[in-house]
Order: sequence, then C-alpha cells, then structure tokens
Amino acid sequence: MALTIDHVVDIDAPAATVWRVLTTFEEYDRWNPLAVRCASTLMPGQPIDMWVRLGPGPLRRQRERVRTHTPGSEFSYTMKPVPGGTLRSLRTQSVAALDDGRTRYTAHFEIRGWLEPLVRLMFGQTLRRGFDGVAAGLKARAETV
Repeated sequence: MALTIDHVVDIDAPAATVWRVLTTFEEYDRWNPLAVRCASTLMPGQPIDMWVRLGPGPLRRQRERVRTHTPGSEFSYTMKPVPGGTLRSLRTQSVAALDDGRTRYTAHFEIRGWLEPLVRLMFGQTLRRGFDGVAAGLKARAETV
C-alpha cells in the first residue's frame, strides 16, 4: 500500500516559464506554501534540501536525493530509504508544452513501506493540502510572471 498524491494542471503560460518558476528555488517563498525554501543543483545523486511547512510550528528541514533530471522537462527525488522496507518516497514533477502555448504540469508523490499507515495518519491530509497548494501556487505564479 502507498500514500500517493497526483496532480495534472494545465497552465496558461509557456513551458519555459513554468520550468523557470519550478526550478528557481530561491523564489519558492513567493508561491510555494509547502516547501518555502529549497536548494539543489538538480544533479542526479546530489541533495535537494527543502524547508517544509507541515502545519504550525517551525519549518522542517528535509534532505532528499535527486533521482532524475531532464533540463526543461522533469526532475524527481527520493528520500534515503529507511532500512528493512520501513519507509521510502518518490516525488516527480514534469512540464510539457501543449499545442496552444499552454503547459501541462504533472506531479506525483508517493510514500511506501510498513510505516506508511502511520505517515498517512499523521501527515496525509497535511501533505495533500500542501501538494494541492504547490500545484495551485505554481499555476498562479507562472501565469503572472
């Protein structure tokens, strides 16, 4: 079983603009309600450091590893798996140009492992709201820059 959260959003902006907003990490605080700070080179195997808001209280630092990166198109990252199949995650984000000059943003998040039910119970709704906010924030920002 897995906790999965998926989004497909059509954005009224060119793919290059959406990609630029998505990968200009130093501006995440302007539009991203979940990962309000982020730093990465997007080089596979290298870290992606995020400071995430999972409710009231201080930001939570999350260090994951870039899994894939196709410039202008997609990137993905994973947490360091917890041994014994305890917990692992995957986050993918991609942009694709549509024929009419708009862009389709596709995002996928999953957590698997025997601790997944506990993560779902403790953070499931918060993560869902957060990723909903990421998709909506990206759309709003890309359509206005």
